[in-house]
Amino acid sequence: MPKRETVERAKRDKAEGKSPSTQAGEFVREEMHKYKEGEGAGSPQQAVAIGLSKVRRAGVDLPAPEDEGREVRKRAERDLEAGEEKGEL
Repeated sequence: MPKRETVERAKRDKAEGKSPSTQAGEFVREEMHKYKEGEGAGSPQQAVAIGLSKVRRAGVDLPAPEDEGREVRKRAERDLEAGEEKGEL
């Protein structure tokens, strides 16, 4: 679950008309901070993946990657659907 401050910063970015990737940066930044403290992810790549998953589930319209494998793309699409249902951002 992302921190309230992270969601607020992402909402502020969206209100300012910034791109979805900029909004996603807040979530990825939070996960990287956790990684550096020794919590959560086991590698930096995993921290980025977790952050992007949280972004999509929070409702940011960040598209699924086109150049990744089928499983990664399907997972990203499921996260997008969950975010649309939730509609947080």
